[in-house]
Amino acid sequence: MRQKIVAGNWKMNKTMPEAQALSSEVMGMVSSEVTTNTKVVLCVPFPFLPVIKYLLGKSSVAVGAQNCSEHDWGAYTGEVSALMLKSMDIPYVILGHSERRQYFGEDGKLLVKKIDKALAAALTPIFCCGEPLEVREKGTHDTLVRQQVEEALFHLSAESLKKVVIAYEPVWAIGTGKTATSQQAQEMHAVIRKQLASKYGDTIAQEISILYGGSVNSKNAQELFSCPDVDGGLVGGASLKSREFVDIIKAMK
Repeated sequence: MRQKIVAGNWKMNKTMPEAQALSSEVMGMVSSEVTTNTKVVLCVPFPFLPVIKYLLGKSSVAVGAQNCSEHDWGAYTGEVSALMLKSMDIPYVILGHSERRQYFGEDGKLLVKKIDKALAAALTPIFCCGEPLEVREKGTHDTLVRQQVEEALFHLSAESLKKVVIAYEPVWAIGTGKTATSQQAQEMHAVIRKQLASKYGDTIAQEISILYGGSVNSKNAQELFSCPDVDGGLVGGASLKSREFVDIIKAMK
């Protein structure tokens, strides 16, 4: 049975007091309202990680980082390594988000290094892939997403791949209010799973959690999560509101 996961990506938002308040609200609501075995993860800005980790304590809500360096140590001002995250007992890290690709020039070759560093530090990478609008309109989105997955992940052994979570995020739906239809989401998740099966076999492919990201909200979450190959969500803006985020989590059956 694949792990069901709902992860909130706060991006560069909130002050420390706001982050503490939001985390406390989510933790309390999850504890009292969520009855499924869905894994909940809050991916928060770097400065908040130790405080939010401590605040969440032994609750069922986990914390994750939004990126890590391809280096272990060194003269890389402003960077944070996977080993640093491991030393704080941070279990998850988002890698390859479309904003990192777009604004910081991250490509498949760089993401191979980051994936390897995260796995070597016993972190669970949430690897993002997805197409921009112009690629979707050309009808070549399948090809691009398969290429992104192959470039970043196909060097891994089957055992290592099973430690990765994949998030499909159509770039044209991130922060735009536009959401892929449940049919579009299912089609692309199935494409990714079929590609994994072509390399690692169907048994391994069926063990990998694939999340949907792109303007997920409490109104569309249940329909998206009902798709057979959608195993949860990577939630952006909606994760900044505790009530909305927990309602999304509760949509997971």
